[in-house]
Amino acid sequence: MRIILLNQAFYPDHAATAQHAHDLAKYLVAQGHDVAVVASRSIYGSKGAALPKRETVDGIEVHRVGKSIFGKASIIARLIDFALFYLLALIKVMTLKRPDVIVPFSTPPFIALVGWMLKTVKRCKAVYWVMDLYPDVPIAFGIMKADGLGARLLEKVHRFCFNHCDRSVVLGRCMRDRLIDKGIPKKKIALIPPWADIDELQPVPRDENPLRKEWGLQGKLVVMYSGNLGLAHDIDTLRGAMEKLRGRDDIRFVFVGGGKLMTQLQTYCQEHNLTNAIFKPYQPREAIRTSLSLADLHLISQANAMTGLLVPSKLYGIMASGRASIFVGKPEAEVALVLQENNAGKVVAIGDVDGLADTITALADDPGTCQRMGDAAREAMAKTYDRRHACAAWERLLIECVYGSRPEVADDNDQNANESTPGSAPGSTPSKPAPAHGSK
Repeated sequence: MRIILLNQAFYPDHAATAQHAHDLAKYLVAQGHDVAVVASRSIYGSKGAALPKRETVDGIEVHRVGKSIFGKASIIARLIDFALFYLLALIKVMTLKRPDVIVPFSTPPFIALVGWMLKTVKRCKAVYWVMDLYPDVPIAFGIMKADGLGARLLEKVHRFCFNHCDRSVVLGRCMRDRLIDKGIPKKKIALIPPWADIDELQPVPRDENPLRKEWGLQGKLVVMYSGNLGLAHDIDTLRGAMEKLRGRDDIRFVFVGGGKLMTQLQTYCQEHNLTNAIFKPYQPREAIRTSLSLADLHLISQANAMTGLLVPSKLYGIMASGRASIFVGKPEAEVALVLQENNAGKVVAIGDVDGLADTITALADDPGTCQRMGDAAREAMAKTYDRRHACAAWERLLIECVYGSRPEVADDNDQNANESTPGSAPGSTPSKPAPAHGSK
């Protein structure tokens, strides 16, 4: 098959969507497919155009267009940058060799319209990779009113994208349920969760982790929040638990990353003399294995209003690192379901400060249980959520869409992609049909 992936961010960008696109493209190339990527010349969220217009990366044909004029200066500025990318990406995909299938992501929002246009003009298939839901996200943030003209118009545009792409891939059951509630036919929705690479994220033993000494954490139970802490998350529950545990000198909260709420939390700790927390910047990708393994216990947070609108991908890196997690959010969120199904962590409701503090205390006093949950997380990754399983599921789905029938698979446990639950598509690569037109 010839496949085009369309997303604003791609390697060497470190955005989660860029890493997932790179992983999938590498896998498909390794299986003998012809893969092109259309992305932006800018690093996501930054101004300018730092990346080359054309290069080959790991056998992937990479085409980059435009540049970010404003970065994240304002909402209006970002919309202008998005509009420029829409236009230039449309021109680029139309001039490339005809694909069998295009995979538009949801970054920027509604770029699936470009996929639909290519599908209409060049008679290819289109599979929409839904990373988040719009206009639901800005509505949840309070940026748009649900009953406003703009939100209603954008909702119609998004439903058009779903209805005119051949399939839509969501990241979790909560997201799938949201779409079904919107009236999207269940048969058009496939569930393939985010992933991590268990080979890349081998656990670093606690007594061998250099960051423990470097950051002064010897002899402490490390409770870590890693990544972006922004408007999609909750800090009130975390902050309350930190206050309650300020007398436990054996427990340290470590925040690695950034975001608007991360800055607010750091300021709060300084103003209230909360000395049981330390803050560190984002770590380079080559140090993520060491950073994630530093924790005895990870925190993951998701605001209630964001349940089903996005799925935090950080869970899978944590699981690959062999560490347990506490999820602060709704029990029906995908992260909560994965943790409970695999005995890989605990779930606490937003606002339950006592519950969070008590859970952390119980695990600090029972490190064996904490370790067993981490081991279970790592085992679940190997069996179900590793990069190879998810990419193989993607390949099967694309073959099915292009050739009109479910390809043969060696794994008898594979389920129909329409009904799949996370990890339902592990196993070996399907046998390939003969190449279709547009393929090498």
